[in-house]
Amino acid sequence: MSMYGTNDEERTDLTKEESKYVRARSRRLLSSLLNPIKARIYVAILLGVISTALRVAGPALIALGIDWALPKAILRQYNELWIVVGTYLSAALATSILTYLFLMLTARLAQQMLFDLRNRMFVHTQKLSVEFHERYTAGRVIARQTSDLESIAELLSGGLNELVIGGLFMTFTAVALFLLDPTSFLILFGALLPLGILTRWFQVKTNRGYRKQRVASSRMIQYFVETMTGIRAVKAFRKEKRNEQHFGGLVEDYRKHNAHLIQLFGIYDPGLIMIGNLTVATILLVGGYRVLDGSLGIGALTAAILYARRFFDPMEEIAIFYNSYQSAAAALEKISGVLEEEPSVPEPTSPVQLSATTGEIKFDGVQFQYATGPVILKKFNLHIPAGQTIALVGTTGAGKSTLAKLIARFYDPTDGVVSLDGINLRQIENKDLRREIVMVTQEAYLFSGTVIENIQLGRPGATIDEVIAAAKAVGAHEFISKLPDGYETDVNKRGGRVSAGQRQLISFARAFLANPAVLILDEATSSLDIPSERMVQKGLKSLLAGRTAIIIAHRLSTVAIADRVLVMEHGEIIEDDAPTKLAQGNGKFAKLYKAWKESLVQ
Repeated sequence: MSMYGTNDEERTDLTKEESKYVRARSRRLLSSLLNPIKARIYVAILLGVISTALRVAGPALIALGIDWALPKAILRQYNELWIVVGTYLSAALATSILTYLFLMLTARLAQQMLFDLRNRMFVHTQKLSVEFHERYTAGRVIARQTSDLESIAELLSGGLNELVIGGLFMTFTAVALFLLDPTSFLILFGALLPLGILTRWFQVKTNRGYRKQRVASSRMIQYFVETMTGIRAVKAFRKEKRNEQHFGGLVEDYRKHNAHLIQLFGIYDPGLIMIGNLTVATILLVGGYRVLDGSLGIGALTAAILYARRFFDPMEEIAIFYNSYQSAAAALEKISGVLEEEPSVPEPTSPVQLSATTGEIKFDGVQFQYATGPVILKKFNLHIPAGQTIALVGTTGAGKSTLAKLIARFYDPTDGVVSLDGINLRQIENKDLRREIVMVTQEAYLFSGTVIENIQLGRPGATIDEVIAAAKAVGAHEFISKLPDGYETDVNKRGGRVSAGQRQLISFARAFLANPAVLILDEATSSLDIPSERMVQKGLKSLLAGRTAIIIAHRLSTVAIADRVLVMEHGEIIEDDAPTKLAQGNGKFAKLYKAWKESLVQ
């Protein structure tokens, strides 16, 4: 099924089978949200039924008062009139109390469903593998968490109440009219045919329209997030004008879809009003003749007109609800697609417990390629003894980072086995694996909070002394001490108060505090200046001792601390030896080393 998960989620021209599949998926999600609160939903429905029944009794009591109590009152017999008035006021008071209870309960239920859905989205998105996040951009995830959830919130917060109350009110009104005057009911029933045709037309037209609207909204948010995330590059390359034009086009596309939907609603809503007015006029005309010939009382005619008028009153609110419903349904399709995604790197069903991990890494017959695309790493075997420091060298696209991601189990190999201390990585729980294997990437991400809080992410609960020791080990203590509040300095979003090199040093301290058996540095020194790099290299020599380390770096100065160098090219390991031996040879590494030495002289 091409519509599984987030596949083709931006398509709007779904086939009948695809639409059926997507709707069924959305219904399953909705059902899972409703099941925990099912009992309270029944209570809310009961409150709605009773309050609506009492509300519908109003016109019948008015008819009773006109045709029965008033004639008695003319004869100075007021008991009947007081009974009708008392009953009417009691029904009105009970309606108000029950409606209040209904609205309070449904509001709480709606907020609980929203909390559940929002929390479920966040937790599930975090669980999904790196592969998902590399193809499904952050902008699209944010669109699901913001505009899509807001559409559902709008429906649950107000529209659902209108639907329940409006639907019950129309049903009870029709029943009351049938019991009061079957002839007037038949006229009302006849109006349902054009009403059904108009509603079906509106449904078909808006169904695809709202899908297009959600896609346009997602693209707009996605582009906005990407632009703001890369604002430095935007300003550096003077892309503001171009971005304004592109974003303006996305906004215009979104505006056109909204305008089309408003036009459709502009036809549907007046159509409902027209059908309602024609129905009331017909009941008045037919009922008037019947009053003249004595077959219908004036009170009954008044009640019939009120019932007919009231029958169509909720239609406008239901039309607004249906508008919100179509938007929310399209949003729920997108959210259910994300929640249907499964991690490409699943947790083991029968995990093997790690104990006293040494850090030995083995690749046995490993080959890797993405779901669609060529082979990235050709079949190979590799043994990295515990405690050895490996440097991966090669041109961009050689497969260095992919090999590191397989060790960190961000991906599973297409073929073969990657093992840690002889245990297949697929058999190790993620929490255990993340404790023993830590990767420091090229982009050192700092979360909002203080420096100490960012370093403590490596080992929650670590003491200040342990944090300072880790910072000193990687050469970060000196600059941290000079920050406005030292270790208590708030680094702000993306570490705005510290430089790129300083952010990297903080991320090093975080990784070293975690004390993993295997440490992966994926081009992690690329953003450091020469003094900072030399400072880090001093720390690395002592901190990597007795620990398996995989270092990926374009700077060959970093390779000097490695025990062994693997030179990669086109997804293959073409050289494997100690750095000094490779530098003295005639291979690829020797040429790179020679070019690097010459660049230092210049």
